Amino acid sequence: MRAIQVSQYVGGPQDLRVTSLPDPTPKPNEYLIAIHASATNFFDLLQIRGKYQHQPPLPWIAGAEFAGVVLRTPTTGNPKYKVGDAVFGSAQGGYSTRVVASEERLRPLPKGWGFFEAAGLFVTAPTSYAALVTRAGVKKGDWVLVHAAAGGVGLAAVQIAKAFGATVIATAGTEAKLAVAKSYGADYAINYRDADWPEQVKKLTPKGRGVDIVYDPVGLITQSTKCTAWNGRLLVIGFAAGEIEKVATNRVLLKNISIVGLHWGMYATYEPQTVEVVWDGLFKLMEEGKFRGTCFTDKEYVGLESVPAALQALGSRDTWGKVVVKVPQDGESKI
Repeated sequence: MRAIQVSQYVGGPQDLRVTSLPDPTPKPNEYLIAIHASATNFFDLLQIRGKYQHQPPLPWIAGAEFAGVVLRTPTTGNPKYKVGDAVFGSAQGGYSTRVVASEERLRPLPKGWGFFEAAGLFVTAPTSYAALVTRAGVKKGDWVLVHAAAGGVGLAAVQIAKAFGATVIATAGTEAKLAVAKSYGADYAINYRDADWPEQVKKLTPKGRGVDIVYDPVGLITQSTKCTAWNGRLLVIGFAAGEIEKVATNRVLLKNISIVGLHWGMYATYEPQTVEVVWDGLFKLMEEGKFRGTCFTDKEYVGLESVPAALQALGSRDTWGKVVVKVPQDGESKI
């Protein structure tokens, strides 16, 4: 197979190289998958530099999200998928033409979806669904503020909130990204580089009461308390801005605000039953046409050799949605 192997930590994606390696050997409980598309993630940028909280022992293959076809099934148990089935999922080694994964790390390709669209689903879609539906109880009539709304989790959040009947206010840092958020269903769009964005948000809500839910993957909780309604729920999704906030709790008390964390990756350990509920809800939205892929389409990335450029674009914040690389199988044309 061909893969991007990390044998020593690098300074950045420009230092990554594609190499030829033996196909991975699946354990008795694992599938062997032929990868047709790989999605990029911010944590990939940290992991290749040795800066992530989960670092595999060297050497290892970079990448984590993919979509492809089952080549070999587990030799134990009663496998859910058969040879030839199209799946998407997550496992260490996504930047390759072959990967091994256990069954809980795979899902069937949604009806009508291609590998390109599905490759970036496994992390972002359930993160946003679990946050808004499971943790915040989003419902019809809610006003939802989605920060970084043109990002992968942001566009997922916009669609999920709309599907549940909420009014969505999106924030982003450029006019182009605000336009993307609106194209995915956001009712209003505000540039969070404007110093008065919290006031702009409040003015949009009925009688200036503020929003019911804030979805924050950036680190804007403190400022968001200024435009949160009574009994508001603030969802802590991440810290893309780079700093972990210290929140003034007086406003939390005065407005009866709930600050709620979401660590989707740990649900498989602590609440595995909820994982299935979340995916069932997502597949229902997809079948109803209320959730579509969020792949960046302004530029095409084809072949593992284009992974460094895709990661650089992701790191520069010049992209929107999920940046996905198409991975032709050996012998296939890149056209």
